[in-house]
Order: sequence, then C-alpha cells, then structure tokens
Amino acid sequence: MIGFIFECGPQGADKHVCEYLASQLRPGVKLISRTMDNKLKLLAGAASVAKSLLDEGCERVLIVWDLRPAWPDKKEKPCRAAERQTLLDALTKAGLQGQPVYLVCVEQELESWLLADETKLSAYLSTDSRAYSAPRTRRPDDVVNPKSRVMKYFKEARGLRYEDYVHAVKVVKTGTVNPQRLRQSKSFARFEDKLSC
Repeated sequence: MIGFIFECGPQGADKHVCEYLASQLRPGVKLISRTMDNKLKLLAGAASVAKSLLDEGCERVLIVWDLRPAWPDKKEKPCRAAERQTLLDALTKAGLQGQPVYLVCVEQELESWLLADETKLSAYLSTDSRAYSAPRTRRPDDVVNPKSRVMKYFKEARGLRYEDYVHAVKVVKTGTVNPQRLRQSKSFARFEDKLSC
C-alpha cells in the first residue's frame, strides 16, 4: 500500500494523474491519497498526515507538490530547497526521520510531465479530421510556465480551453504509459523511483 499527500483538493489534477501513473507503474498496489488543498497547508501538515498513513499500513508515503502551483500561496519566488527543508524538519519533529516518506517536488508544475511525452498530447489533441503534432520538449522541467504552453497547444489544436482537473488525466490516459519519455522530466523520474525504491 502506497500513501500519497498532495497540495491539491480531492478532485485535483495532481492527485488523479499521480494515482493513474502509480497504478500503471505498480499494477495491483493499493493507493491511499490525502489532499491538503494548497501548498501552505501541505508544508504545515504533511508530517502528521504521513504518520497517519504509515500507521494505517502504508509501505511508503510520497509527499507530492508543485514548485509553482497554479494558485501560489505567497508572492515571493518559490524555493524547492527551502520547502524541502521545511518538510524534512517537520518529519524529524514528528519522529519520522529514516521512515519511508519521500518528497517529490514537481518542477515547475504538473504540466511539465505532459510536455515530457508529446506523443500523448498529440494523440489527445488530434481528431479524425485533423492531426496535431505537439512540439517535442527536451527539458520539460526547465519550461518556466508549462501550463501556459499546454494551454497554447489546446487552443491551437482544437480551440479548447485547457482545464487541468479535466484534461491532464485524460492526456495521461491516452495510449500506454511510456516511462522512458516521461523520464525527460527529472521530477517524474524521482516520482517513479520513489514508488518502489
């Protein structure tokens, strides 16, 4: 059993995409997710939620958050190192140092993973009457605003407004999961590694 803690709400894109990918990468494993609504609440409360998930029998817990969430909590520039340290300090205070609790900061946001496999974006955005070819993004974690890039592709291809909570999991479910392509995102590679390390 794997536990997840997300910064989004119960219907958030991060939750649905990560659960789907985990089910494909670790078939048959039971998944339990807890959502914290935003990054501030995740940073403040993830340690106690992780302890509860371990107490419920999870073999490991992944705390997953976006470096640049769609609804930032602060006006200052986000810092992965500072956020990581906040979580590590909270885990230590909760007596979870050395326990199988892993931190996965998605850089920059979930759409980085969508950009990592342009074949899925292309397949989802193509129609019977018009094929669409999303450009390849070699370093998706370096794209400063991946959500706006995905929005641009949706508009170009089908005149659609991209809504992460609706479309992200549909894109990921298009075709089979190709971990090799997704590993172009280092944060996805960390997510994959922590599912079974």
